[in-house]
Amino acid sequence: MNRKPFAKCAIALAISSLFTSQALYAEQQKSTVADQSSEAVTAIERVKVWGTEVKSSSVYMGGAAIEIKQADHISDLLRTIPGVDVGGAHSLNQRITIRSMDDKDLKITIDGANQNTYMYHHMGNLQIHADILKSVDIEVGSNSVINGGLGGAVHFETKEAKDLLNEGETFGGRVQVNYGDNSSSGLSLTGYGQLSDSVDFLAYYNLVDKDNYTVGGGKILDADGNEVAGTSGEVAGLEGEVNDALIKFGWDFDAEQRFEVGYELYQDKGDYSYRPDMGLATDTAITESLKVPLLWPTEFTRETFTLNYDANWGESSSIKAAVFTNESELNRDESGYAQNPKFAGWAGDITGTATNSGVHILGNSLLGSAIEHELTYGLDVVQYKTKYQAKLISGKVNTSNEKALNSAIFIEDRIDFGNGFAVIPGVRYDSYDIESAVVDDTFTQVSAALAAQYTFTNSFIVKASSTQLFKGPEIGEVFTGAGSRDSANANIKAETGFNNELAFAYEDDVLGADSFTAGLTLFNTQIDDYIYDNAQLPGGGPRDTWKDNIGNMEIEGFEFYTGYSLGGLKLQLTYSVAESELSAFDDYLSLDGGRLDRQQGDTLSAAADYSFTDLDLALHWDMLMVDDVEDGLAIDGPSLDNAKMSYAVHNLSISWQPNQLDGLSIIFGIDNVFDEFYASQSSHTGTSFHPLFGKLYLMDYEPGRNIKATIAYQF
Repeated sequence: MNRKPFAKCAIALAISSLFTSQALYAEQQKSTVADQSSEAVTAIERVKVWGTEVKSSSVYMGGAAIEIKQADHISDLLRTIPGVDVGGAHSLNQRITIRSMDDKDLKITIDGANQNTYMYHHMGNLQIHADILKSVDIEVGSNSVINGGLGGAVHFETKEAKDLLNEGETFGGRVQVNYGDNSSSGLSLTGYGQLSDSVDFLAYYNLVDKDNYTVGGGKILDADGNEVAGTSGEVAGLEGEVNDALIKFGWDFDAEQRFEVGYELYQDKGDYSYRPDMGLATDTAITESLKVPLLWPTEFTRETFTLNYDANWGESSSIKAAVFTNESELNRDESGYAQNPKFAGWAGDITGTATNSGVHILGNSLLGSAIEHELTYGLDVVQYKTKYQAKLISGKVNTSNEKALNSAIFIEDRIDFGNGFAVIPGVRYDSYDIESAVVDDTFTQVSAALAAQYTFTNSFIVKASSTQLFKGPEIGEVFTGAGSRDSANANIKAETGFNNELAFAYEDDVLGADSFTAGLTLFNTQIDDYIYDNAQLPGGGPRDTWKDNIGNMEIEGFEFYTGYSLGGLKLQLTYSVAESELSAFDDYLSLDGGRLDRQQGDTLSAAADYSFTDLDLALHWDMLMVDDVEDGLAIDGPSLDNAKMSYAVHNLSISWQPNQLDGLSIIFGIDNVFDEFYASQSSHTGTSFHPLFGKLYLMDYEPGRNIKATIAYQF
């Protein structure tokens, strides 16, 4: 394989991105260091478009820019956000990582409903289709007491009628069809409107018909670069159907209060590979070894009920509250094991169910005059319940269940002294009660956070912050037994630590621009008593593992961005680095110096947009370039070779929204223009050795070149 030298290409593309007339629309709404501040934040006019507004603690990407990407996977939305990646190419494996920490260490919500569920180690913890999203709000790193967790937060919000109706309209609708030659097609239908002056509704349905896509270069390659025997370039085990339906009703009780009730049903069904996060080379090797089917009838279903309440009272106070229940179920017909008499005892119907329910309340009040206090306060309560059931063809039924309850209250005060200087103290109390096979205990902690921010000018601000971290041991993986196979460890501790950040942000109309932005965040995250799910069981055999604290994990790096906007031209460049290293305890010295397995190489993204207003056209280009990672010790990484290949992926799009045909939108694009053969470094990569299956190449192949088209009409 011909690999471009990363450093030379990075420099060349960084320079060329400043002069190209094709590319990303990415304005800054919030500067990194002013995440909680309204100062030094560019006012962004909200435009009612069918798109997804993506905000992070560093950059803003407008809804129109996201719409032009024709996103059919969460990775299409988030991979160009510095510090963020999405591993997994399969529809069941959308796995968000922030600074190399995976989604189990993040706070993830949809319309306020908690989504963190460890269903299955071969799939991600989030299933949602990008088209349904109104906005995505990302906290890169845990830098306040509001969200908790170790690595940050991702909050998804789905669309609602009041954002789609123009003034004077009562009802509206939208029809969209899309096609990608590699390899899916889709249809979405939406109806929305006002049932009365105070009651509105939205009904949405989206269907995606997925085929097996072809990898870059058209060949499934093994670790030695040879084509895997019996393959044709297609990744088998992807063909299936995704259905996503959403119903929302909103009631404006009065001018200051709004209730909203929502129900979403998401279903992903198909004959899928047994391990959706691993490449076809691994699935083929295991299948041939066990003499069992390659594909297995699989169905994932998620049902989410939400009740949201927003209110303003007085002149300067507001509250947002969400009550929710979120049930995820993964079912797989494993009767195919009966094809091999050695494994007939495993054959049956397997179901794992995880339910999250709870309440989240977030309030905000502005007090004082000469010295201003902006108080943010609330509570967060989540009940986790899991259930496992295996109905074996022998007639035996195996069941197991676990549960945990996390309760937290918090308050944060942004104290503005009126001279450019602000201090932001915060405190949070967590109580985590868990009843699992590993441990039955309650873990508590009072966590503090402190930040200081100084606005030197209206264009330049600096912020330093330190936040204590806390996370109790998780309940067990659901689909493999909901803890029934876990070993007890009554001495396990909660993970704690600190996240420290120093950030700078600048924005002005210099260099001839309408807007020029730049920002840099330096961070150091220390996770004490880091928990590893597959630690070697003391005194056990080579394959006997348990969940235990193995040492202290340190993650450090930076995120940089710069943007330039002039007329219809908008450019952005980002660069991020996150490196991790474990200081192991004495019992686990073999892991000392190990990095997080999902750590990726230095990452550069460059992008731009150009709008031809007179022609109603918009052009888009974006590029993601990731440096290689050398072979080395990795926690839970492949055992023979965990080096990661560098890659560069380019995407092009053009959008036409003619004024003469109001509501019509036509988008044409090419993803992976140069047909790159690659896998995200946040996905499974590398080569491992299994005592039963032998050498396994774990590459989770991404799709090759994909030509896409979307036609939509909104009326």
